[in-house]
Order: sequence, then C-alpha cells, then structure tokens
Amino acid sequence: MYTPEAPPVPPPPQAQPPPPDASYESPPPPPAQPPPPPTRRPAIDWASYSDISERGKWSVSSYKFGFGSECLRDDDGDTFWHSDGPQPHYITIEFPRKTAIQKLSILLNFAKDDSYTPSVLHIRAGNGINDLQEVRVVVLDKPNGWCTFDLRSKPVHTYVVQVHIAQNHMSGKDTHVRGMKVFGPKEHTYTIDDDPFPFESVAFKSVSMIR
Repeated sequence: MYTPEAPPVPPPPQAQPPPPDASYESPPPPPAQPPPPPTRRPAIDWASYSDISERGKWSVSSYKFGFGSECLRDDDGDTFWHSDGPQPHYITIEFPRKTAIQKLSILLNFAKDDSYTPSVLHIRAGNGINDLQEVRVVVLDKPNGWCTFDLRSKPVHTYVVQVHIAQNHMSGKDTHVRGMKVFGPKEHTYTIDDDPFPFESVAFKSVSMIR
C-alpha cells in the first residue's frame, strides 16, 4: 500500500536584529593628550660637555619686573624671561676670558606661551658687543622642551655669545624663554698620576721616588 511522504518542514524563521536606534551616537573621541612637561636637564652627552653658564655675565635687551635674566638660570620651567620692549629681543652672555663654546640649550614651551614663543634665532659671537658675527641661524616649529644645537661643527672660542630673537610664532611681539644653558667641551683635569709630560728614561725613574 502506497503511503505519501510528509512534506518537508520549513526551518524556523531567523530572528532579525532590532533596528538601530536613531538616537544612538558614537562615543566622542578621547581628548587630545597635552604635551609632556619639559625635562629639567637638556639631553646631551654629559660625559663630553660641561655646563659653563655660571662663568658668564648675563644680560637681556629688556624685561618686565620679576621676569628678568635670573629666570633663565633658575632651573625652574615655570618661570621665564619676559621681554618688554621693541623687537628685536636678545640674550647676551659675556665671559671674562676667551671661552670654548660648543652648544646652546634653550627651554621653550609653545603649549603655554603660544605667540610669545621664539621661532627664528640668530646666534652671534665675537670679542665684544660691537664686533659680533653671526655663526648660526636656528628655525623652530612649536617647540616644547629643551632645544639644543651646536654653534658650529667645532667649538667657537669667544668672549661674547648672543642669542638674537628675530621672530616669534604667529608674529608675536614680546617673547618668553624659560631657561638657557651654555656648554663647552669638557676640560681634562690632570692628576698626580696623569702627568701630561711623563719621563720614561731609566735615569729619571731611578730618582723619581724617595727611599
């Protein structure tokens, strides 16, 4: 006896995802992180260079009361020299004797100082204020922290070095500089066991010690 086959059972309908909520908005992007705070010391090879900033006499072209040249050397990134006069602004360091200078470091903070931040520096050196010669031009783009650069490929032997601020960001008039240091090649210090003129002869060695 023929028995007809039962028709196939259709699969259950798939559950449809709920319609998107029109009122839902994607989360806002995370806020931009502020730039890291400037470090207290420039990143240089301290084994090869010495900080000679204290050997010189510092002066500036102008300043507001409480924001003078002492703010350039107090190792505090929250204080700054604030110029108060017509451009150009400049920082001058005079040394009592001819000094070998290799690097300058300048502490700047565009995030805080905005249009007060220098953008073009002219570095000058010479035997006196009246015969300074330009040795380097430095262009800066929104600096934050210590900006360190060589005056030339070899040390410059000079009595006077001057940082001439020719231009600020966004054509600002006055300027802020939060610190500055001068570096020269580290001088070798001789000890009693490090004679620069050693005598190696047998005759000298025989009388070089007290018996």
